[in-house]
Amino acid sequence: MNWLLPDHISDALPHEAANIERLRRATLDLFRSHGYELVQPPLLEFLDSLLTGSGSDLKLRTFKLVDQLSGRTLGVRADMTPQVARIDAHLLNRRGVTRLCYCDSVLHTLPTSQAASREPIQLGAELYGYAGIEADLEALRLLALALKAAGTPASRIDVGHVGVFRALANAAGLNGSEEEGLLQLLQTKDVPGLRDFCSRIAAPYGAALMLLPELFGGDELLDSAANRLPDLPEIREALATLKQLRAALPDLPLSFDLADLRGYHYHNGVVFAAYYPGYPSAIARGGRYDGVGANFGRARPATGFSMDLREIARLAGNGETTGAILAPWALDNAALADKIAALRAQGEVVVELLPGQEENDGLLCDRRLVQQSGEWIIQVIDGK
Repeated sequence: MNWLLPDHISDALPHEAANIERLRRATLDLFRSHGYELVQPPLLEFLDSLLTGSGSDLKLRTFKLVDQLSGRTLGVRADMTPQVARIDAHLLNRRGVTRLCYCDSVLHTLPTSQAASREPIQLGAELYGYAGIEADLEALRLLALALKAAGTPASRIDVGHVGVFRALANAAGLNGSEEEGLLQLLQTKDVPGLRDFCSRIAAPYGAALMLLPELFGGDELLDSAANRLPDLPEIREALATLKQLRAALPDLPLSFDLADLRGYHYHNGVVFAAYYPGYPSAIARGGRYDGVGANFGRARPATGFSMDLREIARLAGNGETTGAILAPWALDNAALADKIAALRAQGEVVVELLPGQEENDGLLCDRRLVQQSGEWIIQVIDGK
């Protein structure tokens, strides 16, 4: 059947589309109120530019095609963050702090989960040019505000630091392939495989790497990790950063997970993931990715986050909606046309009944515009 869509690709019907658009406008306005400027990168780019500095994970998720004009390989974006980093580093080329936000569709070769869309609407905010922890604090606060404003407040925000794993891997002398193998075992939570792998690593680093899946929890986790992990400078610094975040954000539901290494090839500092009650995976992710702009000619400190607006809208529900006002056809009635224009200027939805159209012909109106004693007034439709 020609009208069927590919797996994990779907239309957004009126109620869903209206909810997505409402949340898009509200969230981008929230970002704007915090100084984040909207950018709109292109849907596709030359593949080498699109994947610059993003690691192998993004390469596997990116659709590829040949450009009929240049003969070069193009990619359909699977993540807008590298594009925004390119804009900051190469096009804007500003000195000091730059705040950018974005919202548009991306395309994945495979869904990230059984229920996920392959065409998420990626909404995010990025802060460039500031290496201090205050930028991470701002990103976490803005993420929490955005989720709350959307009606999907985070029940938990897991925070980690990729520096812990990186310090242990370096101290253990792992080569690139060994590090990749260990990373895969941690991400798939393959405990038997992890135990076998770590048994071949010299003490104390093998035992420390074996501990990572256990190092998650509340505030007490940070002290426990300091006591149980080797006393390496990079680990001390990472745990101190996480303690600073906890102290500065007492109002946020922070917890800690030192084994969350998704985006490891991309991030290089604090990472975080927000969760919503009853939803099996993170609804938003972010973290620090300093230096990615170097591939575009200018290294910049960077931190930010993104979420799938389509999924956020589904979790948030339809929100409060007001029905439309049904009005007679107004082309030949100046007074009626003026009344309709005034109502629309006030934010009302007014639907004109076309000549010969039945009142109940697919119209979602709960009020009608009627004329009484020469005045046009709004009247509630019975049963609405």
